[in-house]
Amino acid sequence: MNLDSVRVLDLTRLLPGPYATQLLADLGADVLKVEDPDRGDYARYLPPITDDGTGAVFEAVNRGKRSVALDLKADDGRDAFLELVEDADVLIESFRPGVVDRLGIDHETVRERNPDLVYCSLSGYGQEGPYRDHAGHDLGYVGLAGLLDVTRTDRDERPRIPGYPIADMAGGLSAAFVIVSALLSRELGGTGGTYLDCSLSDAVLSFSQAVATPALYGDDPRPGDDFLTGGHPWYNVYETADGRYVTLSALEPKFWRVFCDAVDRPDLASVHGTDDEAEQAALRAELEDVFADRTRDEWVAFVDPDVPVAPVLTPAEALEHPQFADRGLVRRGDDPAILSPIRGASPAPSETPGHGEHTRDVLASIGYDEAAIESLLDGD
Repeated sequence: MNLDSVRVLDLTRLLPGPYATQLLADLGADVLKVEDPDRGDYARYLPPITDDGTGAVFEAVNRGKRSVALDLKADDGRDAFLELVEDADVLIESFRPGVVDRLGIDHETVRERNPDLVYCSLSGYGQEGPYRDHAGHDLGYVGLAGLLDVTRTDRDERPRIPGYPIADMAGGLSAAFVIVSALLSRELGGTGGTYLDCSLSDAVLSFSQAVATPALYGDDPRPGDDFLTGGHPWYNVYETADGRYVTLSALEPKFWRVFCDAVDRPDLASVHGTDDEAEQAALRAELEDVFADRTRDEWVAFVDPDVPVAPVLTPAEALEHPQFADRGLVRRGDDPAILSPIRGASPAPSETPGHGEHTRDVLASIGYDEAAIESLLDGD
């Protein structure tokens, strides 16, 4: 499974777009990261900074790409970019709506140069709607999409900021998926190029199916009430003897019975599925006592694979866990990285491009001679 013959022009920066194109690069695509000549992608300078002086987040989502520095606000830079468009398969941009029109690289313009191009616009709120022109970041997107409200287990609690930038990653994953789908459609004899409008807030809302769907039937799902948001004691988080936490996810009665037998509490087996609030409160108190008898690691050692109990790990602990090591998701050594979750992807590239490192080679590949390259780079 690879995209070896696919060239991607990547006009994105920070996290969502680069994550999308990193997934494409991990599948073998040739990703040309087009950056402005002054500073390039802001993520290059965001702390924490690695030993080689580059932002760790930048390194995480830009492996194996090539960097081309072009000033798209200048005529010669835009002309060079449009020449690159002619041999590209994909263009992905993450500007606020309207910016590509001002730059002269909007879909209608570039399709004249390459009718088969897959053009993807990735933005916070999409190209339509009353929030179209709003500035934003991950926190705003998850707030608008309803996710932030259900990060609490009690409706009187303050919503908690998710530990991972869910909208950024969901949006990047969605963009990569629709890009590959469009490429496949093109290869299977579709209509050639296409325009894709991807929204980070849309992606988060699409993840809400299991929680928000009742609202379509007149209900108002509230945090702490739904079975996926802490409303049921058999699907919850419990503190252990050492002040750490484990999860219990015994949604199915068969797994609940296995758990009750494992902790020698068969008397609790019949309470599963009750809607009675008093019974649920009593069961929750019983389970708090049960889990307080062992440390987190003792629980991990105690339960067998049929008991749905798992540790709550810190991010650092998760990177050390043998489950992810055996899956090949974490690379250690001189070039550490969290690798692609796609099984069967190409071997993960390790080199992170320097700002504009490949500009000369790429321009030469489309016919620019040395004098023309120097003139463009000098801004003459």
